[in-house]
Order: sequence, then C-alpha cells, then structure tokens
Amino acid sequence: MKLQRHGLVVALAAAGAILLAACGSDPNAGGSGAGATSSANSPAVDCNGKAGLTAEGSSAQKNAMDVFAQAYQAKCANSKIAYNPTGSGAGVKQFTAGLVDFGGSDSALGSAESGPAATRCQNNPAWNLPLVFGPVAIAYKVAGADSLTLDGETAAKIFNGRITTWNDPAIAALNSGVTLPAAPINVVFRSDDSGTTDNFQKYLKASSKGAWTQDAGKKFTGGVGSGAQGSAGVAQAIAATEGSIGYVELSFAQDNELGIAKIDSGAGAVELTDANVGKAIAGVTVTGQGNDLVLDLTKTYAEPPAGSYPLFLATYEIVCSKGYDAATATAVKSFLTVAATDGQANLSAAGYAPLPAEFQQKLLTAIQAIA
Repeated sequence: MKLQRHGLVVALAAAGAILLAACGSDPNAGGSGAGATSSANSPAVDCNGKAGLTAEGSSAQKNAMDVFAQAYQAKCANSKIAYNPTGSGAGVKQFTAGLVDFGGSDSALGSAESGPAATRCQNNPAWNLPLVFGPVAIAYKVAGADSLTLDGETAAKIFNGRITTWNDPAIAALNSGVTLPAAPINVVFRSDDSGTTDNFQKYLKASSKGAWTQDAGKKFTGGVGSGAQGSAGVAQAIAATEGSIGYVELSFAQDNELGIAKIDSGAGAVELTDANVGKAIAGVTVTGQGNDLVLDLTKTYAEPPAGSYPLFLATYEIVCSKGYDAATATAVKSFLTVAATDGQANLSAAGYAPLPAEFQQKLLTAIQAIA
C-alpha cells in the first residue's frame, strides 16, 4: 500500500475521539495499530509530570509529532507538547543549550556534539532514540514525465552537476518509453543544516559507485542548484519551477503533488510504498551501545534487500539518560512511551513508516531507563 496523507484529519479526529472515550487518563490504556503495541501490552504512562513539554528540531518529523501530540493529549488530558520544526541542526543546538526538553535530529549526535550534550545532561550521556522512520522522496516536476526512475549513480551525477539536462542518455537509459525534455535540470536543496541532507548525501555516497565524490553532512555539498529553507521550502520551490528536482520527505512531496522517482538498486525500479520501505528498514542494525540506539544505515543504502526502497531516514529524539528534574523526566518518558505505542497507529496516513516491531521493544526499554 502506498503511503498516503489523504484522510489524515478525519482519521486523527476519529482516533482521538475513541481514545478520549475509552482511555481518559487511565495509565494502562492504549491504542493499537500497524507497528504499535496493543492496549493490553502498552507500558503504564504516568500523566503527573511536567504539563508542558518543549522540543525542537527535525522538520522531517513535524507531521509525525502532530500525530504523537494528539495521542499524548488523549492519554494525558492535561499534558501538551510544543514542537518547533526548525531543522536538525537547530534542534541539537537548542537541546544542548538546555532550551528544550529534547531535540529531534535526522542524524545521531556526532562526536563534536556528544560532549556538550552530556554537559547539558548534568554530565550524563545523551541518548539517540530512533522514533520516526521517514521515506525520502526524490521529488521532481517535469511536464510529461508521469514516471521517472533513477539509480544511485545517476542521482549523484544530477545532484553534483555532472548531468545537467533531462534528456541526458544516462537518464533516458533508465526510463525507456518516457519522453524527457531537452531542458535544464534545476536542482533544489536544503539551505539550512539538515539531517535529511545528511542522510540523502550518505545514500548518494553509498549507492553511486563513486559518482558522489563530495562529503556527506548536514550542509549540501553538491555545489549546484538553489537552496530553500526547510522541507516545506524545498517542496514549494520544486512545485514552483518546471524542470526541478530535489530531495524531501514523502509527506511534503505529496502535499505539493510532486512526482516521486522510483529507485533502481540493480534489480529493477522500486516504487516508494509502505511495504517496500519496510523491507529496507527490516535490515538495519543498531550500532550504538546499550540504550543509545544509533542505527547503521550505510549498509542498507549500499546493499538494500531486493525489492526494497532504500532511501529513508530515522529521526532520533535526543534525550538525557539522566539529569532531568523529576517532573520533566516523567513527562519525557510518558510522551515517548505514547509516541512509540499508541502514536504509531496513524503514521502511515501521515507519510511515515510505522516503527518496526524489532525496534519497538528496544526503544521502550531505553525510554523506561531515562532517569
């Protein structure tokens, strides 16, 4: 089934009404859905912590956070969360400065970020908890091209300026029967520090057979194109200019009615669907230690399972393992517990892949260990 946002408002309203009627603030109640635990198995939620949580960061998870916020308030009627989608770089900085309760980042903390984050946590480690899996679309607007297939090598050459026109032979070879114009390619990239950019460039580096010679990182390094602020800005810029292509989370591509390229990893074109993304996520391994759940996506990018769509990111919630005051620790744990269970039910409708079952228990174990 394709990931779709259509009907999200109705689905959320219905889900909220059911939860409010059935759960109230009962700590043992919970919803169920694809990838989420049933109410019988959901961990207890303590609704007596800090009433107003604050968080900031990844714009890629903004729509997921809206889903989680509604599930959280349905579970804990007097509790709210304010999430500011300013980008991964800003989220890490705000968390490290102690200005928000947790940060959202599409990349795990780097070595230069871990020390300041630990200082913010009263000299305790900060943990990277993967809560949201978001497919990244290579989105485009090309008149007459209702279908577009790219592989890692061709995509890399587009985004570093080695392929500059839509009818280039390399693109044509992957798109038999599709009429592509002899028009320039307009690349659009994220101008702000972005974990989406980091993951996209890691994908290009891993999958392009050496065609991507630039670095990865939260700044776009391709050297071509025009920048736009945030995921919404990139999608709007592509939609506004014929012949444009960029990388953006699925929900933003859908909202702007953009074309979404299929990816050929060597065994044929693969469409971006729930099932195809799930095949790729299932092969990812955890490389972090203990409850620091850092994921290794590079191998999946380079050698995805057959029939899988390999371009996705994991958004981490950056939290203190210890160091919160008691009320904040209680609220952070409660929100993340609801997000990892009840909150997973409506993620597919919002453009995300529900949390894989193999990660859910590890994630809940880490959440409960926050002190």
